[in-house]
Amino acid sequence: MTMTTYLADKFLDHVLGVAAYTAPTTVWAAPHIGNPTDTGAASPAAETTRKAVSFAAASGKSSSATGTPISWTGLAATETWTHIVFHDASTGGNPLLYEALVAPANVTIGGSADLTSATVTAT
Repeated sequence: MTMTTYLADKFLDHVLGVAAYTAPTTVWAAPHIGNPTDTGAASPAAETTRKAVSFAAASGKSSSATGTPISWTGLAATETWTHIVFHDASTGGNPLLYEALVAPANVTIGGSADLTSATVTAT
């Protein structure tokens, strides 16, 4: 996964002793139909409902989502999801991390979709 500019700046400030960063109490997943870029805001899906995601403690520079799958139902549009973005709030807030899906997900209006796994790896 890639850090957004927002999170990278917060991380550097925290590690370098410039300013403390307070981690979000919940991380929220949102689908995108294209590369969200380092802003985390480009190419949002029509489905704007974010879903809460819990992660296990990191080990070996990696952390995986627990309690998956995360499901969206009653989808807002027929489209192809290509990326997932993790945010620090259910609405508004800041994008933290983003990643391309292993395979694009073709979703249909009124249908459902599942995020079956997510792993964050530091490189």
